[in-house]
Amino acid sequence: MQTIAFSEIFPLFHSASPETLEWLMSIAVEHEYPADRAVLMEDAWGNAVYFIQSGWVKVRRHVGEDFVTLAILGKGDFFGEMAILDESPRSTDVVALSSVKLLSISAQRFIQTLFKDSQLHHRMLQLMVRRLRMTNFRFQLRHQPPAIKLANILVAVAETYGQRTSQGLQIFNIPMRDLADIADISIDEATKIMEKLDSKGWIHIDPGNQIIDIANMRQLSHLAGRI
Repeated sequence: MQTIAFSEIFPLFHSASPETLEWLMSIAVEHEYPADRAVLMEDAWGNAVYFIQSGWVKVRRHVGEDFVTLAILGKGDFFGEMAILDESPRSTDVVALSSVKLLSISAQRFIQTLFKDSQLHHRMLQLMVRRLRMTNFRFQLRHQPPAIKLANILVAVAETYGQRTSQGLQIFNIPMRDLADIADISIDEATKIMEKLDSKGWIHIDPGNQIIDIANMRQLSHLAGRI
């Protein structure tokens, strides 16, 4: 992979120097996982940062005897950084939703790179703050109607990871339970809302190919209260 392509795939590296990109590419390790495979386990000590080259994963946390999905991550995103930055066990699991290709960089080498490249260091802080803002925004939505909360999740995923097609923005067909967890609504509510959005033509769900086409982003954003 060329350094330009590497930078284009991963927003974290948009402002990294060519020397940094070449170094990271030379030390990155490739991994492939099938759907439903656990990539990282909660309570394991962080020894690497992972970058999603293709596919989708979910971040989840143990709650009693069950799990709650906290986030969906797609191509270009990364995970595992918190455990290496504060040198503590991981607080969440990461599980493949689809087949995924990942790149990993060891904790020691990644931290060394952050110290050497101030632009990369700054960019990482920006992206981590963006995640925190999104978490705060979702907390502010906790008293909103279920449709508004779910619409916000779909819009956020589409804006961050959606692939442009003739049908609109294409995202992974997120399992209903995971979608309900992230939106903080019931599975029954999530199912009814998704069916209604599909019937309106705002989205098109294709279970066979595991995709959702966001056909009317403007209407969905309006429902979410973003415009």
